[in-house]
Amino acid sequence: MTEGPINLYSDTQTRPTPAMRQAMLEAEVGDEQLGLDPTVNRLCTEVAERLGKEAAVFLPSGTMCNEIAMLVHCRLGDEIYAHRTAHLINYEAAGAAALAGASIHALDGDRGIYTAETLRAALRGESRYEPRPRLVEIEQTAQGGGGAVWPLDNIQEVAALAKSRDLLLHMDGARLFNAVVASGVSARQFAACFDSVWIDLSKGLGGPVGAVLAGSARFIDEAWRWKQRLGGAMRQAGMLAAAGLYALEHHVDRLAEDHENARRFGEIVSRCEGVRLVFETIETNLIFVDVSGAGVSARAVRARLEERGINVGVRGEALLRVVTHLDVNHAQVEEAGQAFVETVRAFATL
Repeated sequence: MTEGPINLYSDTQTRPTPAMRQAMLEAEVGDEQLGLDPTVNRLCTEVAERLGKEAAVFLPSGTMCNEIAMLVHCRLGDEIYAHRTAHLINYEAAGAAALAGASIHALDGDRGIYTAETLRAALRGESRYEPRPRLVEIEQTAQGGGGAVWPLDNIQEVAALAKSRDLLLHMDGARLFNAVVASGVSARQFAACFDSVWIDLSKGLGGPVGAVLAGSARFIDEAWRWKQRLGGAMRQAGMLAAAGLYALEHHVDRLAEDHENARRFGEIVSRCEGVRLVFETIETNLIFVDVSGAGVSARAVRARLEERGINVGVRGEALLRVVTHLDVNHAQVEEAGQAFVETVRAFATL
């Protein structure tokens, strides 16, 4: 990919703002492995407080948060329940099997969200011949469902069933704050049912790297053991943690702008003949666009847009994904939307 000035490939493409860079420059640092980095400590305390958990640990990525959570929660041969579009099934190189020795039971459900009844039908008994049910996972927002927000009552119903079967609950909260802003439900309310939950700092919040995994003090003690096994400490990580603290203070409420821009992009491109929004209701910052009706491939559209300095993602033969974020403003979204329409129409005339 050749990066252009309008990068809608993912919200992971954000750069630290000048003010965030200044906060990073001024950060107090120390050895985070020994608990001596005051900025990392503040970040972990802040995230734990926002999520209503006892403790938290700063990690390099959200994928590592998922993997460590599964390693702590699961034993060899255990079964995890997640929606079939979940990140931990499709984008983590089979880490559940390779690292935790666990299998994943993929669940169906509209827009990346399954119901308690779907989970109930999938849960196994305590037979010696079957995997042992162990962990129930949800992804907030549901990336594979176009950034759909799991409703709180749906979460509570799933959690009640899981707890009645003595199962543990884990939330992949990569875009949790997008859900918070879109729904008006607090992060603490969304996280209340879960034994572990994490937030990503490098997506919509605009940090350069990192994620924070939270849970009980005992859970985080075990998470630290796995952090050590998988690579160890990040030492003077306060400069990265400072970016996360700045993001939590300044970049949460502004996620509403990304949601508005996503809806505007969808409005523009859906007027083009042969173009269809896979999810007509755009709840947060993800747009999935199907161009099969225009008789053109997604890769061809992506390549032509890249020539115009616009980056989008491909998710299938005729499917593209567009993600808005703080590095793309309203005018650029308008430009990108019009360019998308012009590109599809140009192919139609060939």
